[in-house]
Amino acid sequence: MRTLTTRLHSAAVLALLPLLALTACGSGDTGGTATVGAQASPAPTDDPVAAVRKVDSVAALLPADVRTSGTLRVGSSIGFPPGAYYPNGTDKAPAGQDIDLADAVAKVLGVKLERQDASFETILPALGSGKYDFGTGNFGVTSERLKTIDFVTYINDGQGFAVKKGNTELTSKVTDLTRLCGLTIGTGAGTTFEATLTAQKGVCAEAGKKPYDVKVYSENAATLTALQQGRIDVIMSTINGLRHQAAQPASQTSFLGEYHRLDVGFAFKKGSPLTKAFQAAVNELIKDGTYARILKKWGTSASAIERSRINPPEHT
Repeated sequence: MRTLTTRLHSAAVLALLPLLALTACGSGDTGGTATVGAQASPAPTDDPVAAVRKVDSVAALLPADVRTSGTLRVGSSIGFPPGAYYPNGTDKAPAGQDIDLADAVAKVLGVKLERQDASFETILPALGSGKYDFGTGNFGVTSERLKTIDFVTYINDGQGFAVKKGNTELTSKVTDLTRLCGLTIGTGAGTTFEATLTAQKGVCAEAGKKPYDVKVYSENAATLTALQQGRIDVIMSTINGLRHQAAQPASQTSFLGEYHRLDVGFAFKKGSPLTKAFQAAVNELIKDGTYARILKKWGTSASAIERSRINPPEHT
């Protein structure tokens, strides 16, 4: 990343900050990127989580050992706004919708969070080993993931596409992956996007067209930079993330709309005793209005859910 021009570096960081300190730019060089990101994309100043208080009836749903210890370990993927990012540098606290919702749930449950930053693709496997009690990272609920992971839903987001502003090949919503035939798509490692593109790669051959190519990146800033430099033609990522990115003038991207909606939730190892307490906590936040205020803060009100569910089926 040190060899990129200042213009590209700044634009990339503006919209899609590095995932975490250990892998940012692939070199551990995070100081400069954090500064640019902080200047360009400050976090909203309102704090709807501040007024949240413990609800004893909900906290009582926690296992006795958790109530005694008073702490939960969360593996957090810090990617880009509005989900989770570093507005003031990686040596400062992260911010975002996922951060606020996790913190609000913890306050309802009367526990403290021990947050550990981790790359997106490592969190779900680590749940089974007990490294984390739960994970956050805009994890979509899919049939495949439900085989090994329990979910407690908190928003409805999903999959979408974006192109470089001025692109003339893709100018409208992608409803069929054959629209991507012959193009190069950039997406994140270990994501539902990568899984969807891999599973559907044969659609182009079936349509008698040249296949699309998929390039996978471990950090979001690299994906955007690849788009700006013309090494990929289109990005597949979260609806809310791409919409937020397109609203930042320096990113020079156009959001092409939704492709597939997915419930998004806190992730737990299969059979976790924490899910009922988390579901009740999310529903408490929905009932008292905190949930709506958090989503309004981050511009994601269109992704609101009416109630939290445990392990809903994947949207078809």
